[in-house]
Amino acid sequence: MNEAEEWIEKLRLGKHPEGGHYRETYRSDEILTKDALPARFSGNRSFCTAIYFLLRGNEFSAFHRIKQDEMWHFYDGSALTIHIIDVNGDYSEIKVGRSLAEGALPQAVGKAGCFFAANVVDPGSYSLTGCTVAPGFDFADFEMPTRKELCERFPQHREIIERLTY
Repeated sequence: MNEAEEWIEKLRLGKHPEGGHYRETYRSDEILTKDALPARFSGNRSFCTAIYFLLRGNEFSAFHRIKQDEMWHFYDGSALTIHIIDVNGDYSEIKVGRSLAEGALPQAVGKAGCFFAANVVDPGSYSLTGCTVAPGFDFADFEMPTRKELCERFPQHREIIERLTY
């Protein structure tokens, strides 16, 4: 069994709708009520949630967005490139990994409302990361537009959108 498959098995990771494998590892017991949250949230949320997230070299996390900031933490394998299209339609990349010399950092943040996708830098490897979301993640906050919808909205980024959508 290769390392990626071992991590998937040992951490009991399941398929994620955006691609890759994940498992929620933490959901705070305390709740923020809807009236204490910004209007973009449709209901109560946990203070914070966290997951393990693993991409094998040939997998990607498709462009999606959530309503809160998401902090990525690097654990093992190859660096991961996070592709971001911000609320103004500007594109940028962040690398999460161990190699500071190659521009990677051990943690990075995808800002609320931005579309983001991710892929493994070394396609012969995998990336094991973690993601922390506050207020806590709820699938009601998750949006994964189609390739067509994103290309219509951001035609200047067609190439990367076509590569990182289903």
